[in-house]
Amino acid sequence: MNVILQFMKRNYRVLLVIVALSVALWSFIPREKQSDPEKDKLLIELLTFVIERGHYSPSAIDDAFSKGVYKDYLEALDPSKRFFLQSDIEEFAKFETQLDEQINNKDLTFFDLTYTRLMERMKESKEYYQDALAKPFDYKKDESINTDYEKLPYAKNKAELKERWRLQVKLSALSSLVEKQKLEEDKKNNKDLAEKQAPKSFETLEKETRENTLKSLNDYFGFIKDLTRDDWFSVYVNAIASRFDPHTAYMAPTEKERFDVSMSGKFDGIGARLQKENDFTKISELISGGPAWKGKQLEAGDIILKVAQANAEPVDVVGMRLDDVVKKIKGPKGTEVKLTVKKPDGSIKVITIVRDAVEIEETYVKSSVVNIDGNKYGVIYLPKFYIDFEDKNARDAGKDVAQEVERLKAEGVKGIVMDVRDNGGGSLKTVVDIAGLFIEQGPIVQIKSAEGKKDVLFDRDAKVQWDGPLVVMINEFSASASEILAAAIQDYKRGVIVGSKQSYGKGTVQNLYDLNQFIRGGTYGDLGALKTTTQKYYRINGGSTQREGVKSDVVMADKYAYLKMGEKDVENAMPWDKIDAANYKVWDKQNNYDLAIAQSKARLENNSQMQLIEDNAKWLEKRNNENVYSLQIDKFKAEQKALDETNKKYKPITDYKNSLVFSSLPYENEMVKNDALLKEKRDRWHESLSKDLYIEEALHILNDMNFGKKEVTNKVTKEKMVKS
Repeated sequence: MNVILQFMKRNYRVLLVIVALSVALWSFIPREKQSDPEKDKLLIELLTFVIERGHYSPSAIDDAFSKGVYKDYLEALDPSKRFFLQSDIEEFAKFETQLDEQINNKDLTFFDLTYTRLMERMKESKEYYQDALAKPFDYKKDESINTDYEKLPYAKNKAELKERWRLQVKLSALSSLVEKQKLEEDKKNNKDLAEKQAPKSFETLEKETRENTLKSLNDYFGFIKDLTRDDWFSVYVNAIASRFDPHTAYMAPTEKERFDVSMSGKFDGIGARLQKENDFTKISELISGGPAWKGKQLEAGDIILKVAQANAEPVDVVGMRLDDVVKKIKGPKGTEVKLTVKKPDGSIKVITIVRDAVEIEETYVKSSVVNIDGNKYGVIYLPKFYIDFEDKNARDAGKDVAQEVERLKAEGVKGIVMDVRDNGGGSLKTVVDIAGLFIEQGPIVQIKSAEGKKDVLFDRDAKVQWDGPLVVMINEFSASASEILAAAIQDYKRGVIVGSKQSYGKGTVQNLYDLNQFIRGGTYGDLGALKTTTQKYYRINGGSTQREGVKSDVVMADKYAYLKMGEKDVENAMPWDKIDAANYKVWDKQNNYDLAIAQSKARLENNSQMQLIEDNAKWLEKRNNENVYSLQIDKFKAEQKALDETNKKYKPITDYKNSLVFSSLPYENEMVKNDALLKEKRDRWHESLSKDLYIEEALHILNDMNFGKKEVTNKVTKEKMVKS
């Protein structure tokens, strides 16, 4: 069992299940084609056994619990209420307070009923949208659609459900049609294009949009067809698990392997991302540094026709499930696979690749340097607190961040921005190691178990890897381990926390249990794993980050500030509390700490760009509550035109440029000479940094911490301000 801190949104909606199952390269372990009710019963028994004995605060499995599972499960199966009828719900409702008994008795009656009914309704729904798209829509008809599915009642009968599908696909087609008409207008206004391309009639555009909508829906239902009963049973099991708390979840074998890859950042294979197009499997991207990339024969756009293991006979994979194709391509390091591919020019080629360990570069830390007022500063971006639990000599975030700090020191930087925006967490060990780089020694985080036992995790190394100015950047998606880092830096007053009003608010620790360890000599195959909340963590000042998150020292406007997307907005999130503070000494070696914060707040108060982002955030909140769309084309166009006009007001947010020039470190400059893909990725990152107002302000804070009073030009307001 490995202690982890991993932020995972509780969202088991069918579409996300489909995406996860259909596009993951590392979904390798085969599923049983035929379901086994006894295995399902065993899985529920193991689930409740492990949770009730291991969870920090297990909920009672009673009628209230049953109602929660019932609600979450139906929402996961039919979030937009386009499959089940009201009569189905009335039939299901008798089980609303019986699921606790069914869980305890390993009774699958409710699942079997809902699964069978869903398959039946999905088959019917395919006919509904196909009928709706078989003939032109009447876009002059004055009708509308309400997309507030949460408040929408279930359809009373099949006729009403068919009408709901018609309105939904009409909205999709209408939106596409209006966009196509805009492109046609652009063509008319472009002389070169107008001469080369004849204008398309309304009838032609209308037909194209229906055909495209039909293809998209057929693809969607094609993915659904690939799902097995086991996949849907995982949705049910997760509805049970997540009622204990939002971060307790069942991982089917493929999900467990995907989780291991996300935590370690590597896997064994050929290093290619695949996607399904109708019956074909296409190479969508080669992973830089992987075997396929090194071989220079396989290319993005190649279609895989056959797969062979070394000298074995090739197997035709056309029409095969994507997961099954991946299973055949992936394999142990050092083994050989032969792919028969069709090139974009139509030629057929057999490509031999020796599998190897593949590192997903996007998972790992990266850094950049920038010059401000003649002084160098460093930016370290950490997307995840990654670690390989199986190999202690492999890369981990703690070792890699320490290395980046040393590289930045060699460049002579005078301050470091540690960017953990959108970082959902990861390994507890690595966050303690990283926080320890910036302090002499002392506590980093406190951990409390269900029995009330408290442990304090320390940095025991007196060495300070970086003792200069430090800024930690967070946003509302910085969670778990990111919050531990930000909280420790804030409590020590070691650096300035900059970003959203608060971080995500996940203050719990999960353990991962391999369910196979509880069964001896079983014949059910791989049972997967359970991630369950076993502890809560606390800041060294005694407060919890649960629900409340870490509050920034310098709050910057955020376009998502008013939308509900934090732990505090999740129905069954665990409560906030506090414990005694640990014994620690505040950092007293940073000059201008309070002045830098005050100066930043003064700068932002007069920042027109920040005011525009705040205004945009309020507008997005308002838009989020508007759910009715006209399906009459002139009214729809008027609505879209009004939206376009409003969006023009906020265009300066995306057009903003901070005029700073970011560059890679010397070691990476050598690497990109022979790696065009890595160069492109770094160029894109540096370009995004040059448009990032938040990074710019973080760098100004570092400058303030270094030099105190200094006159600079604010690039947003174009006004001179005095730093003090």
